[in-house]
Amino acid sequence: MSQVRGEEITLETARPVVIKSAPEAGAEGVDPGTTQISVTFSKQMQGGTWSWCVLSKESYPGTSEAPKYLEDKRTCVLPVKLQPGRTYAVWINSEKFYEFKDTKGQPAVPYLLVFRTRER
Repeated sequence: MSQVRGEEITLETARPVVIKSAPEAGAEGVDPGTTQISVTFSKQMQGGTWSWCVLSKESYPGTSEAPKYLEDKRTCVLPVKLQPGRTYAVWINSEKFYEFKDTKGQPAVPYLLVFRTRER
């Protein structure tokens, strides 16, 4: 991982960050029928690599398929099976797992996505 001093940072040297998620972090009342969660990064990412990380077994959504990147190469989608009235928490990269990487191999800054589904 390359270290960049503040005065040297550019769009090219900055590590990728999550700029959008669906559902949004902190969202309440998410439809339990939602079939995917997604994160969009600040730059194009390497295809086929990701780290959707488990915070706890109880808070990780059930998955139905492997994750995939959309055509924009910035948005990664995780197919999920959600339950009503539950809080879900997923790390996008973590201290130990950092396979979300930009096209230059820089790992994305870890991001915690937490949301709650509504009761039926």
